[in-house]
Amino acid sequence: VLLRVFLPRQVSPGPPSPAMASPAASPDSSSHEGPASAASAPAGSPASDSENLSPDELELLAKLEEQNRLLEADSKSMRSMNGSRRNSGSSLVSSSSASSNLSHLEEDTWILWGRIVNEWDEWRKKKEKLLKELIRKGIPHHFRAIVWQLLSSATELPVKQQYSELLKMSSPCEKLIRRDIARTYPEHEFFKGQDSLGQEVLFNVMKAYSLVDREVGYCQGSAFIVGLLLMQMPEEEAFCVFVRLMQQYRLRELFKPSMAELGLCIYQFEFLLQEQLPELNVHFRSQSFLTSMYASSWFLTLFLTTFPLPVATRVFDIFMYEGLEIVFRVGLALLQLNQAELVQLDMEGMSQYFQKVIPHQFDSCPDKLILRAFQVKYNPKKMKRLEKEYAAIKNKEMEEQIEIKRLRTENRLLKQRIETLEK
Repeated sequence: VLLRVFLPRQVSPGPPSPAMASPAASPDSSSHEGPASAASAPAGSPASDSENLSPDELELLAKLEEQNRLLEADSKSMRSMNGSRRNSGSSLVSSSSASSNLSHLEEDTWILWGRIVNEWDEWRKKKEKLLKELIRKGIPHHFRAIVWQLLSSATELPVKQQYSELLKMSSPCEKLIRRDIARTYPEHEFFKGQDSLGQEVLFNVMKAYSLVDREVGYCQGSAFIVGLLLMQMPEEEAFCVFVRLMQQYRLRELFKPSMAELGLCIYQFEFLLQEQLPELNVHFRSQSFLTSMYASSWFLTLFLTTFPLPVATRVFDIFMYEGLEIVFRVGLALLQLNQAELVQLDMEGMSQYFQKVIPHQFDSCPDKLILRAFQVKYNPKKMKRLEKEYAAIKNKEMEEQIEIKRLRTENRLLKQRIETLEK
């Protein structure tokens, strides 16, 4: 109810901005400034769009920067307190004071995001760089539902009107969806139990989409994305956002039966790995540790099956604005941060490390992962060139397959002729 107060009376999604119109080609058309700005200043630095801000907004942003400093100081004081009992009284006072200041700053953050939602069109047109930096810092929980809908331009999709009718129809994927639902966020309260509301609405959305897009139908990894959406918004809105993600964010190509887009993502990721972490790449190859063994789930579930939800949701915030680029960035950041440990392990050890160690490294500080991700070198032009290379390789493979099939057919016909002549 509170969120709807901040929503303007007429929310017109309008045509997507260049940054959102084609995430498949280049989610961040100004990528040359993105990584550079992230490297030179913390994500969320207010400097870039300050000329477009009112004095109140500048003050709020300054407070947000102060919030980051307090969080860091509070974290350090807690570590210090756990490591030593000296001056424990003053540490507790300091921690309490920081928490009190944070509560005021959280209130300011609420005000800022309320203003952003209420003036959405203006922020998208005139304060886009600043909006990007704020999203990288994390969208406040209570605003995620409306901000994700606005970012994906899903607020007025015509398909929303079809949703109730789709639920009355039957889908050939129903049994498969029912089987997998219990495996989606099994520990989350919303989805626990066969008769839980979470499982029912998840089934509804997955079934509705399988009817709208019969070529894709249902793919298991997509349920985790829909599940996250349902944690934030009602099922009709979640359905509309998911339709937009499939249409505009390369996800439909990832989930097609051929999964050709996943092959492209793995090809591009392997190139970046070889270029930026050659020692680790050689080690992976020596152990026959294929990129698809650990990175496929990163692309198919956007780290939702890798990290705990608070960390994965931060990555998803950025994905909603910048597209699949963030998956490449976070993936490489993880390998950079863990290279020294990984090169000491064999295949089995690395598999265990990816499953048990990496997922919980950033539970207490997701900002560390986000900042490191935006220090990763990422060149959209090079990625486009790799896409063309991959398409050429696949076309050649297809031509070779066609030629092999033709030769086999010709060989079979020749054998038949020989048998006929012998008779």
